[in-house]
Amino acid sequence: MKKATRQAYGETLIKFKEHPDLVVLDADLSAATKTDVFAKVAPDKFFNMGIAEADMIGTAAGLAFGGKWRFSGSFFMLAAGRAYEQIRNAVAYQKLNVTIAATHAGITVGEDGGSHQAIEDIALMRAIPGMTIINPVDDLETEAAIEAILEHEGPVYLRLGRLAVERVHESKQLFTIGKAETLVSGADGTIIATGLMVQEALDAAKQLAEQNINVRVLNFSTIKPLDEELVLQAANETPWIITAEEHRVVGGLGSAVSEFLSENQPTKVVKIGVQDQFGQSGNPELLKEHYGLTAKNIVEKAVALTK
Repeated sequence: MKKATRQAYGETLIKFKEHPDLVVLDADLSAATKTDVFAKVAPDKFFNMGIAEADMIGTAAGLAFGGKWRFSGSFFMLAAGRAYEQIRNAVAYQKLNVTIAATHAGITVGEDGGSHQAIEDIALMRAIPGMTIINPVDDLETEAAIEAILEHEGPVYLRLGRLAVERVHESKQLFTIGKAETLVSGADGTIIATGLMVQEALDAAKQLAEQNINVRVLNFSTIKPLDEELVLQAANETPWIITAEEHRVVGGLGSAVSEFLSENQPTKVVKIGVQDQFGQSGNPELLKEHYGLTAKNIVEKAVALTK
């Protein structure tokens, strides 16, 4: 079954429409972010702030001071890009319970082009003290993550995609913020992936197994705080690590893993992601191939590391 994580976001919000402290804000993009479905069933809890992303975040912060749990949704380039100062000073500096739900992350925004393809958002959010970053792998994990967020204290950046993706989980699992999961066991190497690159990592693991290379696949849906225990275990038990993310190789998951290991267990790390360049308009699957965000590229890197 394929479903976009942004779709799961809107549908999950409906399930919590009776939550006494839940409020949802959007910046004139509710049809795209899928908060429009929530607006239809809970109009008194939904606020369309218009094309005013900074105002949306500031309003969310004000509501948070009043005890409300806000989900503020828009495209990343608008929600977290244009409103960065408000996220930093009005939300994170005050340690408020505001979730910035940024849809249309990564190059798989596709035809919208480089100006709307968020490939540096994780880096920006990682730099903010106290900001939690969650990048769900599929619709079931998105639902579970939102449930966990509603019990969490502090700001959260929830990264969501436009592209429909295959389910990794057969059923909804308990989501614990800050904990990654082992999807495939192996001792010849480790692939640490996040978001839709988890599906590519699983495909790569199958192809590698056919070549008698048995790799471990880890799903890091929480990027901050990093599950350091699982990273350290992988470094101790396997000879190399490949990180895979739909993001720049600077400042994202790969950087987080490398920064931790450089001080704790120096390990060979190869980062798969977008290099020092912007995105471009195109078919999402063709763009993934162009930027090397594929199982094929993971396999090639793994084979080279194993020789």
